[in-house]
Amino acid sequence: MSDNNYLQALLRLMAWLSPAFPVGSFAYSGGLERAVHDGLVSDAASLGAWIAAMIDHGAVWNDAVLLSESHRSQADASSLAAVAELAEALAGSRERHQETMLLGDAFLSAARAWPDAVFERLPRHVAYPVAVGAVAAAHGIAVEQAIAAFLHAYVSQAVSSGIRLSVAGQTDGVGILAAREGDIAAVARRAAASTLDDLGSATVQGDIMSLRHETQSTRLFRS
Repeated sequence: MSDNNYLQALLRLMAWLSPAFPVGSFAYSGGLERAVHDGLVSDAASLGAWIAAMIDHGAVWNDAVLLSESHRSQADASSLAAVAELAEALAGSRERHQETMLLGDAFLSAARAWPDAVFERLPRHVAYPVAVGAVAAAHGIAVEQAIAAFLHAYVSQAVSSGIRLSVAGQTDGVGILAAREGDIAAVARRAAASTLDDLGSATVQGDIMSLRHETQSTRLFRS
């Protein structure tokens, strides 16, 4: 890839996974709000531990694997349909399903500002990591870079959620972002070489928090 094409790909990746990109990710906490409510996350240290667990062993790891698979499959409509179906089926709760599908729809809608035939190959409704992976591949963005940016966006959003939920301050949030850099790089490398056989999570408390949030009466977030 030429320097100019590399820069163009980088700029697109930064735009697509920026907090300013209109996908509405700020409205979701992925069960974190319930974890704070139940006292599982109560300070910056436990917020950082929650984020690390989600990346290494939880739903976010599965998202990284699905992103990698959709990146490989972007040229084949039938393969994209299969990974999209699997991604939707893996949503462990009603709110998790709502979050990943609505974010995916919003991402595709906004990313059409950069026209490409990949939008015709993707199903009409698709989970967020599948949308990001396929579109990134179609625009020549390397899979490891796409996954790293996706994970960094998750960490940034989780930190922002923790600040809004008053378990961490701005300085704490920056510290968490810095501390998770190594995790993001390692998981991105691992996920880039993954297959669907590597799907799997072991964050039972995280899954329960996502389910329990559905009945929480007072909330800031939709999940």
